[in-house]
Amino acid sequence: MHQLGFLPGYCSDAKVISIEARAMLDVYDDPSEQRSLSLDDTSSAEESPDDTRLSLETSIDAIPYIGQRFVTHDAAYEFYSEYAKRCGFSIRRHRTEGKDGIGKGLTRRYFVCHRAGNTPTKASNDNKPQRNRKSSRCGCQAYMRISKSTDIGVTEWRVTGFSDHHNHELLEPNQVRFLPAYRTISDADKNRILMFAKSGISVQQMMRLMELEKCVEPGYLPFTEKDVRNLIQSFKKVDQDEESIDLLKMCRNIKEKDPNFKYDFTIDANNRLENIAWSYSSSVQSYEIFGDAVVFDTTHRLTAFDMPLGIWVGMNNYGMPCFHGCVLLREENVRSFSWALKVFLSFMNGKAPQTILTDQNMCLKEAIAIEMPSTKHALCIWLIVAKFPSWFNAVLGERYNEWKAEFYRLYNLESIDDFELGWREMVNSFGLHTNRHITNLFAFRSLWALPYLRNHFFAGMTTTGLSKSINAFIQRFLSAQTRLAHFIEQVAVAVDFRDQAGEHQTMQQNLQNICLKTGAPMEAHAAAVLTPYAFCKLQDELVMAAHYASFQIEEGCFLVRHHTKMDGGRKVIWIPREELLSCSCHMFEFSGILCRHALRVLSTLNCFQIPDRYLPIRWRRVNSLPSKLVQAAAASEKTERVQALQSMVSVLISEAAKSKERMDMASKEISILLSRIREQPISLHGSRDCVHRS
Repeated sequence: MHQLGFLPGYCSDAKVISIEARAMLDVYDDPSEQRSLSLDDTSSAEESPDDTRLSLETSIDAIPYIGQRFVTHDAAYEFYSEYAKRCGFSIRRHRTEGKDGIGKGLTRRYFVCHRAGNTPTKASNDNKPQRNRKSSRCGCQAYMRISKSTDIGVTEWRVTGFSDHHNHELLEPNQVRFLPAYRTISDADKNRILMFAKSGISVQQMMRLMELEKCVEPGYLPFTEKDVRNLIQSFKKVDQDEESIDLLKMCRNIKEKDPNFKYDFTIDANNRLENIAWSYSSSVQSYEIFGDAVVFDTTHRLTAFDMPLGIWVGMNNYGMPCFHGCVLLREENVRSFSWALKVFLSFMNGKAPQTILTDQNMCLKEAIAIEMPSTKHALCIWLIVAKFPSWFNAVLGERYNEWKAEFYRLYNLESIDDFELGWREMVNSFGLHTNRHITNLFAFRSLWALPYLRNHFFAGMTTTGLSKSINAFIQRFLSAQTRLAHFIEQVAVAVDFRDQAGEHQTMQQNLQNICLKTGAPMEAHAAAVLTPYAFCKLQDELVMAAHYASFQIEEGCFLVRHHTKMDGGRKVIWIPREELLSCSCHMFEFSGILCRHALRVLSTLNCFQIPDRYLPIRWRRVNSLPSKLVQAAAASEKTERVQALQSMVSVLISEAAKSKERMDMASKEISILLSRIREQPISLHGSRDCVHRS
């Protein structure tokens, strides 16, 4: 018998796959299998009586041949499918034929290459958006035909037509397994994926766990991440109505316990939940002080339910993230985002933030312009920078790190003219004239580059350090997704834990012995008013102010520059009657902290205290804040309980992850435990402690 790997015209034709062939892998998920194929009865290989020979079992035959026999048509299909997989393509059932007469039934079947036939152009419908998905079909004529015959009362299926001529490249073995026909999820794997989804494990983590369980190399499961996401989406569709009812019931229960809890939702034309947003009472309180600058992060999804998630986060007076609100959306479009922003403003008593940071989303950008016209919209620089490796690593090669350093230099410039000149030089230096990412970055430069943003207050949230803190906060409740109805509880627990950690850090800050470095009365005054976080930033500027000289160039106008410089400098304006102070570097407008140039002028004018308006309320200590915010910032009575639980959970995770059996046991027992805990009554005081801290 011939060995398949050495047969000319078959698997040996499946050479190194071309880029075009690789691209076609993206379009093989074509659900349509009803196109006719131009096959007639005079194919490239036809049966004749002399060609017919017996085959005891098809498994010994590597290649289909005329006269080959099978017990059933399903056995013939399986044989041809296995052959196709070895050779780099897949097949589908195509046309069936039968004979007239009672009891004749099915007498002939065609199995064709998955790229057989041609997909017709769909008629355009102005009222329905069209999906311009490329079809994998290219009119391939490869096929196998079988016919039913009965000899001496024994029914069998015989190959009566076979063509193995493909008009496209065949795939390599490491690519053919990605074809839909060979991607399957067993019932056992489906159940495990469902369990993982309800546990809040990401799809990537699911794949890795199952690879470890099955002892296969990464990427060699019989299904892909896309298949898992589609499966999870099907779970969501089945349970969506029940989940929505439970979610709204949960919101009503929280509202009954705390009238200050706020939520809103929309129902679609089919009376199904479409969008829902909520905020806790202490979140609203903190927003009154710290709502001047917010991040609206819409880059996450609820893995188990494939729903876009929006989270409003700010920064408190101790430089730590504070939660303002949450929204779940069915779609990411202008209408949904507009609704979310409108509801958020209603939660916050109509007060819009001065600035809002978001991801690069054109629908969200348009919605902000509609609902928050007076708010400055900017893009989160850390979300942009996170894409740099995929955008520029391959393009720049060894010069990538050099380019990145130059990008950060330009990003931190003060002058718009210097930025634009430097950008052009950078593009020339690195040969990026035709790079579309560079073009887009420059087109939207006013939304992310600091020279364009320094006149607006961002509370320091443009730094990558804060981004890590915000992401860690968000991941606390993304990593514990169970049922949709319980997600609001999980957010409350995460917010409460954030408060516990925040209170601990706040206590540590307040207990630190503040070391005065300049001995200036202004420094001592600021130390008594500002939080340690804000004071440290001001203190850095005070120390540097001593290295600057100030020159009065006209009444109320000063030029301040470093003592080693003979030209240049910053212009500082001082109006004593109104105690108004401004500097051309715009540091105070940007961060709420006075710059070294302004502090140098105050020192020159013999000011012993910083004017009150330049010690913003949002950066002051708790005893300087309004009384209604003191309670939200007070130390929690539950710190010890939370820490004890964290310790136990850490041990549980460590032990359960050691084997599949332990993981199964932990998942089962945790589900039972959570059910019992939820059955326990919660006092009004306890509920408020848990749900309404921010």
